[in-house]
Amino acid sequence: MKKQLLLALYIAFSTSAFALKPLLDVSKPWKAMKEVENELQKIAFPKREFTIVNYGAKEGVEDYSINAINSAINAAAAMGGGRIIIPKGVWYSGPITLKTNINLHLEEGAVIKFSTNPEDYKPFVLTRFEGLDCMNFRPLIYAFGEGNIAITGKGTLDGQANKTNWWQWKGEENYGWKEGMISQEWNGSKENGGKNRLSRMEEKNLPIEERVMTVEDRLRPSFVELTNCKNILLEDFTLINSPLWCLHPLLSKNILVRGVKVISHGPNNDGCNPESCELVLIENCLFDTNDNCIAIKSGKNNDGRRWSRPSKNIIIRNCTMKEGQGGVVLGSEISGNIQNVWIEDCTIDNLNLDWAIRIKSNPFIGGKLENFFIRNIKVGECDEAIFHVEMKYKKVTKGPNMPLVKNFLIENITSEKSKYGIWIDGFEDSPQKQVSGITIRNCTFNNVQIPHKIVGAEKVVLNNVTINGEKISFP
Repeated sequence: MKKQLLLALYIAFSTSAFALKPLLDVSKPWKAMKEVENELQKIAFPKREFTIVNYGAKEGVEDYSINAINSAINAAAAMGGGRIIIPKGVWYSGPITLKTNINLHLEEGAVIKFSTNPEDYKPFVLTRFEGLDCMNFRPLIYAFGEGNIAITGKGTLDGQANKTNWWQWKGEENYGWKEGMISQEWNGSKENGGKNRLSRMEEKNLPIEERVMTVEDRLRPSFVELTNCKNILLEDFTLINSPLWCLHPLLSKNILVRGVKVISHGPNNDGCNPESCELVLIENCLFDTNDNCIAIKSGKNNDGRRWSRPSKNIIIRNCTMKEGQGGVVLGSEISGNIQNVWIEDCTIDNLNLDWAIRIKSNPFIGGKLENFFIRNIKVGECDEAIFHVEMKYKKVTKGPNMPLVKNFLIENITSEKSKYGIWIDGFEDSPQKQVSGITIRNCTFNNVQIPHKIVGAEKVVLNNVTINGEKISFP
């Protein structure tokens, strides 16, 4: 019964959370960005404080069964909310559940270390794993259907994930997996085309209530996952050692991520993944990860199309992207579409970073991506391309859901070294070009092996673009 009520709430919230508004006029993109920024609502909390030591927390005692943090949250919620104080010191915790009007505040020098015992993350909750809906492990910090929630302060959240626990589940030897271990990749997936059980359930269109995972499925939880929430503030803290995705706002609205440092080098450790979210500002953050620094998503395959909740009106500025596969990435779970993204005044630089700006989809995932505006980006070195549109992700060239990319403006980008400058890999033989309206201007790319490779695109314009000291024009 509880599961049915949860699913009913999910459906109701997912179809009603975003009120219909007039379409944003992006003909003057940077003016439109200011309009979006002005829509963001300030987030405030009742002026009450609840210190976890008053609810049984013991500094330095490695006992994950102590529920002092959740006890303090529950007490504060019962009084209408307030600030939960995590004092300086090391504190051990199981999963934390945020509630309406709660600000989890980490004082400078405070560290919360999370359990790595999967049993501590039961009972399972409604979540998404890499874009697919399911009942799976509770994220380390979780909220569902709440409003006015925050994590703030200069302390540290430590998921303690490493090669001896969560990271093994990926099924790769460089993350601690050994022959004979159960893993996401090896638990029957070899006999099923490399697809885990959840992917097979989604292909059969099984209802979410039947997609109940088990420990043996080895699907890791995200670190911070805030689902169907409104008014979210994530500010100033450091997050390290995540099992999976690090910051994962999902189906949520009015989100501010400011001054956060994300440092995590496990498998699929994306830094911040707003998924099917509206009104998002990510600014003054540092991302140093194994996977994408920021990846905007909107659900995968039929699940993304079913909710039809695009990620839209997202601003990224003054961020530093260090190690990771991509700096800012759209995809690959983008079946629900992405609209209106602005990126400005960022630094993207690391020898181990492959792409500065990347779009990735294929004819099975699909997704419509439109209105993407980038300016004033400093790229040091990246291994592959400064700007890459990949329409055949994972070498999938046929399918019923052709992706569509249109109306991109990229200006004032500099880079010092890369294999490609501009690489657009569309469908050359398609009568309707899936990539259209890409303008790149006032950019300088140095030490580039292949200046540009543009296939299957139309209305691509290079204006005042210098590559290896020479002006490059296109078409």
